[in-house]
Amino acid sequence: MTNAHKVTVLGDGGWGTALALVNARRGNDVLLWSAFPDYAEVLRQKKENVKFLPGVPLPDNLRITSDLKEALTASRFIVLAIPTQFVRNILHKVLEYNVTGKVLISVSKGIERKTSLRPSEIVHSILGDTNPLVILSGPSHAEEVARNIPTLVVVASKNIKAAEEVQNAFMDTFFRIYVQADVVGVEMGGALKNVIAIAAGICDGLKFGDNTKSGLLSRGLLEMARLGSKLGANPNTFFGLSGMGDLVTTCFSQHGRNLRVGRELGEGRKIKDILAEMQMVAEGVETAAALHELCQKVGIELPIIDEVYQVLFKDKNPRQAVMDLLSRDAHEEWKQY
Repeated sequence: MTNAHKVTVLGDGGWGTALALVNARRGNDVLLWSAFPDYAEVLRQKKENVKFLPGVPLPDNLRITSDLKEALTASRFIVLAIPTQFVRNILHKVLEYNVTGKVLISVSKGIERKTSLRPSEIVHSILGDTNPLVILSGPSHAEEVARNIPTLVVVASKNIKAAEEVQNAFMDTFFRIYVQADVVGVEMGGALKNVIAIAAGICDGLKFGDNTKSGLLSRGLLEMARLGSKLGANPNTFFGLSGMGDLVTTCFSQHGRNLRVGRELGEGRKIKDILAEMQMVAEGVETAAALHELCQKVGIELPIIDEVYQVLFKDKNPRQAVMDLLSRDAHEEWKQY
């Protein structure tokens, strides 16, 4: 075991808690920040995140705080485990403190709806470019990571040294980390797969079979790579952990929140009723709206993602959306439409 590192995780959701547990398991000095003082006290008293990660005990060496100043000054590594649509608000609070020299690790998977920005772009727009910024992504459901189930992820940064620092500080036997430089590809993979997962869930809800779902994932992966490439990503990234790896997990796992949303849509429920019952955030919903705007801005057609948007925000019948996809004009498999 290498030396212990000081790590703060901002965000007490399931994913933030799981990453805090990884660091505690590894022997790092870890502090988990909750935006809500009352819930921070619940975490301390119950030694369990009963709302977002039930059934997993929190060890004594995992400290809890609701004091943002304490959270930011305590550590060199600051994990941003915040749903994408709330990243901006939290960063404006972070801006009130001195975070010079801190390594920021973004683990959000989405696109900001009002700006179509990726999480790293939001960070840079508020904090500037003075902090090393690392993106962590891949097939990593919190429920499994927290229970020591072997998991492989990737960290990406324009600053490869910073990415390697995070790799060294966070990796252990059950949490293997790879490094690369394609920030755009890694972030877009994490965002786009959530929208494709809603489509996969719709297929499940409509009682379609494995053939349908596998075909959907194949075409969905192509849409991910096409948009990513348009934005400057390496298309190969989408065949790695943050692309195909995360896509497969999200579209088949019992833990997939976006998959659940799609299934209930396919069964005939309305999106507002589905979301009203969910404790955790399904990033794919707001991301679908952001991607709709982004595709219009860059001039690219992504049929699957567009149909998901129509179902979520235009009240389109899910079965009709599938029929419209299947009735599109025939063309070569690799046609760049």
